[in-house]
Amino acid sequence: MKAVDIITNEIVPLKTSDSGDFALRQMEELKVSHLPIVNSEDFLGLISEEDILNQEDTAQSIGTYSLSLSRAAIFDSQHFYDVIKIIDEEKITLLPVVDSKNQYLGAISLQTVCHQLSKITAVSNPGAVIVLEIFVHDYLMSQIAQIVESNDAKIMSMYVSNHADSTKMDVILKINKNDITSIIATFNRYNYIIKETFSESDYYEMLNSRYDEFISWLNV
Repeated sequence: MKAVDIITNEIVPLKTSDSGDFALRQMEELKVSHLPIVNSEDFLGLISEEDILNQEDTAQSIGTYSLSLSRAAIFDSQHFYDVIKIIDEEKITLLPVVDSKNQYLGAISLQTVCHQLSKITAVSNPGAVIVLEIFVHDYLMSQIAQIVESNDAKIMSMYVSNHADSTKMDVILKINKNDITSIIATFNRYNYIIKETFSESDYYEMLNSRYDEFISWLNV
């Protein structure tokens, strides 16, 4: 999945002639803290709410402002994982997408990122979640998959989370079965440490809680 595939049409870019006050109203309406600045089709930069509030006169056109995130954008051909990385590193509420000529194509919102993550991690599929804690040098995707599949189940999604300053990592598995008793028993026989498990009801309770927290954060 490329950045160009998940552009939203809800974000209307600013022009350099727009005032800071106008930009703030647009941000409030869209519930974002950043907006792209575009003249004709050329992407000029990403202005933040903080950039505007730091000005003595917010009635002035934003073309006179200094931008703290002038180059925060992604090329249309870059992968979705790059989208997540840039949004996380830059701490931005939307990400402009440009082509090789630096022409603005659109923007990717946090809501879109959340939706795509839910698809990638198969959260809408029925099943259970198993979290394994393993040493990095012991990580064998093929063995983990073999254990699950030997119990007539499939891995719908799998991702890892490295421990800070540690040689260990968590491997999070979404399984297409609710009853994972036999799978857990097999992991135990192979001396895997099962850190957590979530049934479908537990999983959706956790997911809904995380989603509510995420939406609340977006609306701050």
